[in-house]
Amino acid sequence: MAMLEGIDSPEDIKKLSYEELKRLAVEIREEIITTAANNGGHLSSNLGVVELTIALHRTFDAPRDKFIFDVGHQCYTHKLLTGRRDRFSTLRTYGGLSGFEKMSESEYDAFGTGHSSTSLSAAVGIATALKLDGSDAYTVAIAGDGAFTGGMVYEALNNCTKNGLRLIIVLNDNEMAISPNVGGLSRYFARVRVSSRYFKLKNNTKRFFAAVPLIGKYLVSAGRKCKNAFKRLVANENFFEQLGIEYLGPVNGDDLVSLERVLREAKQRTLPCVVHVRTKKGCGYSFAEDKPDIYHSVGHFDVETGVVANGESEKYSAEFGRIITKKAQEDNTVIAITAAMCSGTGLTEFSEKFPERFFDVGIAEEHALTFAAGLASMGKKPVFAVYSSFLQRCYDQIIHDTALQGLHIVLAVDRAGLVPDDGPTHHGVFDVSFLSSVPGVSIYSPETFEDMRLAFKAAFEDKGISAVRYPRGKCIGSDEGFVRAGTLSVHDEGGSMAVIITYGKITHYALEAAKLLRASGIGTRVIKLLRVYPLDMKAIKAFTADADAVLVLEEGIKQGGIGEKIACEIQGTAVRAIDGSFVPQGEYELLLRTLHFMPDQISGELIEMLGGMPANETE
Repeated sequence: MAMLEGIDSPEDIKKLSYEELKRLAVEIREEIITTAANNGGHLSSNLGVVELTIALHRTFDAPRDKFIFDVGHQCYTHKLLTGRRDRFSTLRTYGGLSGFEKMSESEYDAFGTGHSSTSLSAAVGIATALKLDGSDAYTVAIAGDGAFTGGMVYEALNNCTKNGLRLIIVLNDNEMAISPNVGGLSRYFARVRVSSRYFKLKNNTKRFFAAVPLIGKYLVSAGRKCKNAFKRLVANENFFEQLGIEYLGPVNGDDLVSLERVLREAKQRTLPCVVHVRTKKGCGYSFAEDKPDIYHSVGHFDVETGVVANGESEKYSAEFGRIITKKAQEDNTVIAITAAMCSGTGLTEFSEKFPERFFDVGIAEEHALTFAAGLASMGKKPVFAVYSSFLQRCYDQIIHDTALQGLHIVLAVDRAGLVPDDGPTHHGVFDVSFLSSVPGVSIYSPETFEDMRLAFKAAFEDKGISAVRYPRGKCIGSDEGFVRAGTLSVHDEGGSMAVIITYGKITHYALEAAKLLRASGIGTRVIKLLRVYPLDMKAIKAFTADADAVLVLEEGIKQGGIGEKIACEIQGTAVRAIDGSFVPQGEYELLLRTLHFMPDQISGELIEMLGGMPANETE
């Protein structure tokens, strides 16, 4: 890695020839592929923007100029070029580099990312602050075409045109055509507007007319109006230009020379400017080029064969897909909705079997929720499949558009609980707290596939909003030894001196703790909640009546969580939950240990609550 090893800051790449930069791009791709194979990560989108990121850092002066990568799915090259090469192998590991931009990680990360469609709003704010401070620094937002399906993008575009901001929006177009070319003349203007001869002629003409005494500025203005009128006559005016935003492109995202030329031209504009760049997902790695969706967010894989370790059929998302498809076969009012996460949420089979009842609305969670409410108002049974951390965007739509009107929808809340490698931007630990604050909401949190089937059956039979939340990955739980009692199940390990109340995937660790306690002479009962809200307090009190210690174990935030609700009803109940901090990234069981959720820690806490080990164990 001779070239990459010599890069410690963006200044180093400004000294390289284009031939050297081509070799550097190859080495960067190799480093990204190797690291993603070991650690997992967002591969396809990162491979597509290697040359673009190099061109950005050669054209601009970071960290004085500010870069914001929308979502952060494409910031790996940025990290490699900004002094983090030596730590890149730690990407997405505990204590290592984040898979997204993170302000506390580097001065080159101007704004924290992780969710889509936020970069433009943040960029407008940063550019405005720079202007107020009298700075002439640039702010650059790099957003994929998918981000333009999110409403925040248009709110930002509507508020950036009249402020004289030094703002450049790089549209990373790697899949969908936002401004499709129509006809030969349109294609001609797309080509000519990024050529060096065009820029040279345009700028020389502008300087010539501006130099004419007294009337120069009027000639420039008249010339611009004539040019724009002619352009509208022979080609459809670009969407961005209709908003008053300058537009350059499209330009080939693999061509460093053209990229730098267009970016330099964008710097000369006096208005916010969009630079339209066409890139290819997975560029440089054939497996990712052929199947960019599989390698978008990928786990461990073999670099040589491209084989991804999956076991998809054993995952909660896959089981949800089977459940919802079967339900749709029985009931033609069932409709599935996703926000650009068809395969990620397990809806591929549904979309193929019932295309007329499947809706991918793009990265527009707020719209998806109110769209579901509209369907429900007409007697349909909408199911919105969404990651827990993305559901956070829908709080107002849940309250105002759905709950307040008494409408029945089903939320399939994927990635609930800890989402280890992606970290704090993706942990699904807030949903129980905020959903349970809304009147009329029912929340289910299954541990096993049988739990899931029971939960969705109940969710469809409920009224109002029903949320079924389940974790990422494979099911590790078992129903063996549990006795169902309404909306909860009970498992006894030798008695009920101690009681652990819990739900979801972490039940497995509660059972292991109960076994440790039984081996220490402490009979322990595990109560697994299937419906976590509203709580069946009558049953919970009955099953904890003879306990000397009660501990609620909750893989979610403590404030407003189920543990606090139970503790208000049963005096002396302790709560072990996520309290007062954002959980970092890292391997699942390592995160559990940092939160004191591992079996030995759970059993130790209960022993302490009981005042120590039984006498025969301490003699």
